[in-house]
Amino acid sequence: MAAHQAEEHTPSTLGRRAMLTAAAAGAGAATLLGTTPARAASRPGTAGHDRLPVPTVVAHRGASGYRPEHTLGAYQLALDMGADVIEQDLVPTRDGHLVCRHENDITGTTDVADHPEFADRRTTRTVDGTALTGWFTEDFTLAELKTLRATERIPAQRPNNELYDGRWTVPSYEEVLEWAADQARERGRPVWLYTETKHPTYFRGIGLGLEEPLARLLRRFRLHRASAPVFLQSFEPTSMERLARLVDTPRVVLLSSASSRPWDFVANGDPRTVADLITPEGLREIAGYAQGIGPTLDLVIPRTGDGSLGTPTTLVGDAHAADLLVHPYTMRNENAFLPADFRRGDDPNRYGDAFGALRTYFDQGIDGIFADQPDTALLAAADFRAR
Repeated sequence: MAAHQAEEHTPSTLGRRAMLTAAAAGAGAATLLGTTPARAASRPGTAGHDRLPVPTVVAHRGASGYRPEHTLGAYQLALDMGADVIEQDLVPTRDGHLVCRHENDITGTTDVADHPEFADRRTTRTVDGTALTGWFTEDFTLAELKTLRATERIPAQRPNNELYDGRWTVPSYEEVLEWAADQARERGRPVWLYTETKHPTYFRGIGLGLEEPLARLLRRFRLHRASAPVFLQSFEPTSMERLARLVDTPRVVLLSSASSRPWDFVANGDPRTVADLITPEGLREIAGYAQGIGPTLDLVIPRTGDGSLGTPTTLVGDAHAADLLVHPYTMRNENAFLPADFRRGDDPNRYGDAFGALRTYFDQGIDGIFADQPDTALLAAADFRAR
């Protein structure tokens, strides 16, 4: 039976759902978050994070399906939509500030090319083994970056987002923490963040390490404890190991394709691939310094040769056996990003059956999901809890 058609539940799935129901019955979770009653996770090693509903909806780079990513506009819209957690990616400036961009190459996410005063900053850099030509945050001070305006990264797929080009600046992480604190006071509940260190080995190599300034900011805002409403994340396991020595804020190891190697492994001569990390032994090792994993969705349910969903893997159950949360990435509504069996029509930019795809992933027992359109994921999550 195709994965998206399956309606049966294994005993382990039923047991996990029963556990989540029991956890949600505890007092205070829904009231604290200002949400409707929901099953709440209660996994060991995630002190305080049992207050989040399950499945948790993480607004990927903010509400990036509707606004240019990593802007205060995208973060605010995601929060207003009700997203459970809002993601930031961090890269440094030349003067050591952390700013929110998915990449240090800002050629496609700002109007830097329209600034003649920065024309001579265009250069070629090799980041994680890939040569890139453009403009890079590490060549700008924070004050200089603040003269730029954010733009839509994929205008061909999301032309409506171009309406908001130029409306917001590149936010510093400190600004985001201040914004989250202000919103928490106004709403009477925490604003949850999901913060990624981008290319940490590369930046450490040029004297702009990410972990120490991040830890200092977390301590300043009292977000360094295990119960803080923040997840830290990285595709480089050693970045999470380093942060584990600096703060108690929960940590998540991101996992790309099974055949890929984290760049810190490449740099350190570690021959292991992601396939080694997702074995029961590898997951137990991750659990020694992290509280969760963030796998690509294809590690949960691989796609077949025609792009449709195949047979689910054992990753979710194996991770739960190691007491790790599972927050896969990334759900997007557009046909171009959906598995083939959930696409509708021939237009790659048209929305497909996102609800069907989300239901299929939720059926695997995942604890949360990253989504560009958090409102869609929130509706799907509510439907799932009501079953």
